[in-house]
Amino acid sequence: MPNIKSSVKSIKQDEKRRARNIFEKVRIKKAQKKVLAAIADNDAAEAKTQLSLAAKYIDMAVANNTIHRNTAARKKSKLAKKVNAIGA
Repeated sequence: MPNIKSSVKSIKQDEKRRARNIFEKVRIKKAQKKVLAAIADNDAAEAKTQLSLAAKYIDMAVANNTIHRNTAARKKSKLAKKVNAIGA
């Protein structure tokens, strides 16, 4: 444990950031799994609903600098292609 006050504060901030990043990444993964489960069931309406929710969570992670914007675009695009494939 550091003795310097700014180092102690920095460690606390790092812990908070790490917890937030893990939470957001897990939330994205769960949302993606729900979209893929709806696709597996051939439920287009549910898949679109879950896709919009997943896109929302992905965008929130980008806003908090948890994931890169290009990574977010790739994830959303990949899911959208799959959802559109079952709708056609």
